[in-house]
Amino acid sequence: MPRASAPRGATADPRRLGFAAVLVGVFAAVVSASGSWIPSLWGDEAASVLSALRPGESLLTMLTHVDAVHGAYYLGLHAWVHLFGSSPFVVRLPSAFAVAVCAAAVTWLCGRFGSLGFAVLAGTLTAILPRLTYAGEEARGYAFAAALAALLWIVVVELIRRPDSSRGWWVVYAVVLCIGIYVFLYLALLTLAVGVALALADGGRRRLKRWMIASAGAVIAASPVILLAVSQRQQIAFLAHRDRVTPIMVLVKMWFSARPFAVLAWTLIALAIVVWVRRRLRLRRQGEPSGLDLETVALAWLVVPTGILLAASPFVAGYTPRYGTIAAPAAAILIALGVWRLGDLHFGSGVPRSALAALAVVAVVVSAMPVWAAQRTPWAKNKSDWNDIAATIQRDAQQGDAIVFDDSVRPSRRPRLALDTDPAAFAGIADVTLETSYADSTTWHSSVYSVAETARLGRFAGVSRVWVVEYARNGDADSTAIPDLEALGYRQAERITLHTSVVLLFTR
Repeated sequence: MPRASAPRGATADPRRLGFAAVLVGVFAAVVSASGSWIPSLWGDEAASVLSALRPGESLLTMLTHVDAVHGAYYLGLHAWVHLFGSSPFVVRLPSAFAVAVCAAAVTWLCGRFGSLGFAVLAGTLTAILPRLTYAGEEARGYAFAAALAALLWIVVVELIRRPDSSRGWWVVYAVVLCIGIYVFLYLALLTLAVGVALALADGGRRRLKRWMIASAGAVIAASPVILLAVSQRQQIAFLAHRDRVTPIMVLVKMWFSARPFAVLAWTLIALAIVVWVRRRLRLRRQGEPSGLDLETVALAWLVVPTGILLAASPFVAGYTPRYGTIAAPAAAILIALGVWRLGDLHFGSGVPRSALAALAVVAVVVSAMPVWAAQRTPWAKNKSDWNDIAATIQRDAQQGDAIVFDDSVRPSRRPRLALDTDPAAFAGIADVTLETSYADSTTWHSSVYSVAETARLGRFAGVSRVWVVEYARNGDADSTAIPDLEALGYRQAERITLHTSVVLLFTR
């Protein structure tokens, strides 16, 4: 088999490449973890944290009813929080580690096609890509899915570069793929991208047969989560009425978050593709085999799973840009290729190739910095202000006060989650409307009584001060809790307006 084409020069020395991959991974972990404690947790993260905090038996029971597709991540986080606690920084830290693995894997993968310098560039761009810096500071499983996708491609490339690969490598492929499906169901779509890469490589027919067997084995092993996901598909049916597939979603929100970064990124990706097409056409005219190149791997990784999900979005429960996280490393690789290929086009400016590449790298880093900073503001996560709610109650409430939360919004926005995710801030405050705690239910949220039902149960007896936390719709607090409290003789004494919530004090 001919050597796979390299972006520049010979492939990197494995020892130096491994050391560089570790350093890039450490850098990626620092980038993702820095400031990750600042934003309030939000609805999806609450699902992770509250699932992880419940007893193991209760968690397994819950997964048979909801969120089976996140079960592997919840189980891992369950062990993590019982060792290290559940503060925002702690629960988000594993995702930063996952991005570190992802960036290190990309470094290694690119070093198998090109020079050490190119490999480090690609890994570094992976570490700062907005989609991955977001995933790296979120207590969800998407960063792990990206890491497993990168590891899967390392295995695939090694299989292709080794004509006499043993069955052991195919077992590794099947194991990584199976784990990936348990972590993120749609990672199964990468099997089709792998099939494209194998078909384009020399000796593809023999490898395709082994690929089909190994992929089928992985899917069969992952069938429990696949079947549970199908049975629980109505859980995400609401997405069909929320995130619409638009050009902005695909071209900006999917991987790049902000338009300036997206324009620069797509320009470099387009440059990489243009140079790649020219090179392959030249090789075809000369009758030379092209082998498998990094552009083919990255494009298959980027286009196949994303394209299938986008094409299927009108017929399934919906699509959210975070699903594109598994292809984010491929976007970073293509951006790096665009930077590296700048010298392959002749602009007639006389500017040295290294200077053009350096300017492009600076532009990418500078355009990524505002996005990174915006991701680490207090209300960055879906405008959630749970930290503010907790701080307000901790500062102003008194022992013996009661608290009532707005329960009229969808579960992921209910301000009660401020208490569930940070119970220490509400110590000594009576949660009078609670019916069944999330830990005792088959879902990750609690069930509650109305204020009127709570009153009939006698839970307001002897309570002179009641805090009401409302999700503010257009700045207004309008749940039924307020008139019901007024009917019990309470009157509003204080109003504190937060970012998306209103905290009211009622006294009697």
